[in-house]
Amino acid sequence: MRIDKFLKISRIVKRRTVAKQITDKGRIKINGKVAKSSANVAQGDTVTIGFGNKTLEIKINMVKETVKKEEAEQLYTVLSEKRQENYNN
Repeated sequence: MRIDKFLKISRIVKRRTVAKQITDKGRIKINGKVAKSSANVAQGDTVTIGFGNKTLEIKINMVKETVKKEEAEQLYTVLSEKRQENYNN
């Protein structure tokens, strides 16, 4: 499954177009390598997502085409979540 679609289905990112945009800006890494939005992910992959001031690292537990809202968090496990502090002194 494409990474942009996985991010949408897992509800990490609300819209697929937004997932595609952040992926194409180089903010997504799959197993340590910068990914394009067309890159495929599979069970066991580690994905690092760079949001504005937050970095989220997840491990993919399973890949499904459709999933209910309540089951979306079962698709991945959060390995780490870091916030960058902005110091404007």
